[in-house]
Amino acid sequence: MRMVIFGLTVTSSWGNGHATLWRGLIRALGGLGWSVSFFERNTPYYAGARDLDHLDGGNVVLYPEWEDIRHVAEQAIGQSDVVIITSYCPDAVEASRLAQQACRGLKVFYDLDTPVTLARIEQGLRPAYYGPEGLRDFDLVLSYTGGTAIDALKALLGARRVLPLYGHVDPERHRPAEPRAEFAGDLSYLGTYAADRQAGVEKLLVRTAARLPDHRFVIGGAQYPHEFPWGENIFFVRHLPPADHPAFFCSSRLTLNVTREAMAKRGWCPSGRLFEAAACGAAIVSDTWPGLSSFFQPGSEIILADTTDDVVAAVGLPDSEVDAIRRRARERVLDEHTSAQRARELDRLLSDSLQGLTAGQGLTAGEPLKEAI
Repeated sequence: MRMVIFGLTVTSSWGNGHATLWRGLIRALGGLGWSVSFFERNTPYYAGARDLDHLDGGNVVLYPEWEDIRHVAEQAIGQSDVVIITSYCPDAVEASRLAQQACRGLKVFYDLDTPVTLARIEQGLRPAYYGPEGLRDFDLVLSYTGGTAIDALKALLGARRVLPLYGHVDPERHRPAEPRAEFAGDLSYLGTYAADRQAGVEKLLVRTAARLPDHRFVIGGAQYPHEFPWGENIFFVRHLPPADHPAFFCSSRLTLNVTREAMAKRGWCPSGRLFEAAACGAAIVSDTWPGLSSFFQPGSEIILADTTDDVVAAVGLPDSEVDAIRRRARERVLDEHTSAQRARELDRLLSDSLQGLTAGQGLTAGEPLKEAI
């Protein structure tokens, strides 16, 4: 089975959560018999921080501008059983229109940023990755977010069939690792700087650090401004490639999850970082949002925190309780939230949707595209 994806990036994890999700999912889809080509515009922003030179289970087609690749993209779409276009793909509108013209198989849109999408639409803005027709012409829409977001995508963007496809983790890439001194702390936080997360980071980490001056706090991530309210016991690690994430998570007693405002408000949108941290055996302290208890059991598999006092209390928990939480969280993720499990879920969704199309159109598999990196 052939699949072509037009996405934001799979080659660089700098400042985005898409890359590691796609790497794990494509690797697992390859094991299920899918041949996957990922089209990525070669932007300087990601080219300067590329941390992948080979995509397990698929191949990457890097291109400078849409017109340079349009003919190749049209050929790939015509040969594919499934075409997936994603949110924040810089050429999503052009790829969507080409898919409507050339695709004989299943046309899918995967919104990996559903809460942000819906928040912008509610503000009267149209995200650049949607045309004026919205989602009405797609056979299937996948949403990174469940709950009320499913109906909202239908009502606001005309999607006909919407199903959630949540985040996940590849346990071959994210697993317990040896601690490293430069990452050591009582509480760590790994995440790209985002203005709509800043209030939560200040409340749950910065103020906790001020209350506990004898403890060490560590922040890792990209794009942090100079005016961030650093404290004497808050240490910064610039952007970490995915290969360093396990050691980062395993070097602190607790790790913090802070959800972006739109995601927390909408709910049912677990960050991939949650699953990655748990797979590495970290004990997680997280802010709260609707639906979280469907992914982790509060108090047993994850520690919930709404206030600075809650985080101070978590730091003071006995080692035996922290160790039990980290063990149960890892077991839950390995049971329910791996990339292999999401790939099997996606495979079932796509296979079911393809049955009617393939019977009527007689699709045939095409030759794999030449690998670009």
